[in-house]
Amino acid sequence: MAFLMKQAAHPTAAEIYEAVNRVDPRSSRATIYNNLRDLVQAGLVREVAMEGRAARFDATGRQHHHFICDRCGSIEDMDWYAVPRPAAASLGKRVLRESELIFRGLCAKCAPRRGSRQVF
Repeated sequence: MAFLMKQAAHPTAAEIYEAVNRVDPRSSRATIYNNLRDLVQAGLVREVAMEGRAARFDATGRQHHHFICDRCGSIEDMDWYAVPRPAAASLGKRVLRESELIFRGLCAKCAPRRGSRQVF
């Protein structure tokens, strides 16, 4: 948790394991994965699922949305704003806990420069 709270880069479980193991080589992969699962379930860490890529983890204490770059896979925090609650009829018997937005596109590094003809 201490490692995650210092991160702005949304590390994967493997990256967390490597970083924690540099400090304490007794940590096992199972311990890291079990702790991440427990922290997510407790609401202390958010898991950011990425299509076709390893999930990333975020322990930023403030509410925020995410922007995921289609090209390089970077994840950036975006300011929070309330997402309208779906109509009760569309939820049916589901119980909504929370909602967040994930924006996808090209980050500032990967976006085409004005006048260039980049295709991704």
